[in-house]
Amino acid sequence: MNKYIEIFKHFLMLGAISFGGPAAHIGYFHQKFVQQLKWLSQEKYGQIVALSQFLPGPGSSQVGFAVGYQKAGLLGAITAFIAFTLPSVVLMVALAQLSHQLSDSSYFYGVTHGLKLLAVVVVTDAVVTMFNSFCKTSLTKNLAVFTAITLLVFSNVFAQLAVLLIAGLIGMKFLTNKSLEIQPVKTTFSWWPLALFVALLAMLIIFSSHYAYLRIAADFYQAGSMVFGGGHVVLPLLQNLLSDQLSTDTFLTGYAAAQAVPGPMFTLATYLGFHLSPESPYFGAILATISIFLPGFLLMLAFLKHWQSLAKLPKLVGAMQAINASVVGLLASALYLPVFSSSVINSLDMAVVIFGFYCLKQLKIPILGLVLGFSTTGILISLL
Repeated sequence: MNKYIEIFKHFLMLGAISFGGPAAHIGYFHQKFVQQLKWLSQEKYGQIVALSQFLPGPGSSQVGFAVGYQKAGLLGAITAFIAFTLPSVVLMVALAQLSHQLSDSSYFYGVTHGLKLLAVVVVTDAVVTMFNSFCKTSLTKNLAVFTAITLLVFSNVFAQLAVLLIAGLIGMKFLTNKSLEIQPVKTTFSWWPLALFVALLAMLIIFSSHYAYLRIAADFYQAGSMVFGGGHVVLPLLQNLLSDQLSTDTFLTGYAAAQAVPGPMFTLATYLGFHLSPESPYFGAILATISIFLPGFLLMLAFLKHWQSLAKLPKLVGAMQAINASVVGLLASALYLPVFSSSVINSLDMAVVIFGFYCLKQLKIPILGLVLGFSTTGILISLL
């Protein structure tokens, strides 16, 4: 029992201070569990991080889940997830509750507007950073542009799935690394989590129309199953899945709130689930949170023990390179619709966005400072 208490204590502390997004979280984990506590080797940790980048889902949370699994099995993994996510979930529920109580306040409108402008800055930075990381060849750049154009013309979840599938097939054909084919690779899986992943996806889709709560679970489970490239990508996926149920303001306010709190960005689901279930908001928040994290964790369980052999499959590596490039285009389309189009109303808003981007990239102001600055600016603009 002591090892589970130890896991909970360390991950809870990290969940309360882990600002800065997935890359920063992975750095915190490395410092704590590799360098300080020595729960796993540098090589093993590197393999876990690589797998988290390969699979859909919340990358840094998957790494924490895998670290807990290495330390104390499945119960250790669940303990790590609960502890790391708990501070963020509590804060997001509090913010969602506050948004209900203050929805008619002009000051709240100003804060919301300011945070929507911050979302423009953050998503722009994500697009630029991911483009530099994932689009280094002519083919990957072309895939990013093709995806962005397609999704700006056909803005729905089916188009998103189609372009990601097409990108994967192109990557298998044209981005195959022949040097990986030196030796035959024996591929194995842990079948029960993979089978559970597929079964839940199918059942939730089939029965989601019968019960409101099943629809919430189905929508967030689908989003968690398709998110490649980090937490920023969850915004356009959820916006397409839930646009008939929630306003754009709710999406962007929740997105900005997820930036402002420590822990994983996927707790955007907590905020949205709270608003989707007005008769039982706390249950809706918990259901949405579990549903969006679960597919990534099931896939991590399926591949964790066998990642070294799977990483040598050349066609799989090529497919993932292409999908990552396509995800950049997906996020670029979301930068315009809904993020920019519903946030930047006039030239003053655009000036604030440009200055905010300068503060983020050149002055290196931390995200918490930007949240406070944009909130204050939004209030001032509302008073003009």
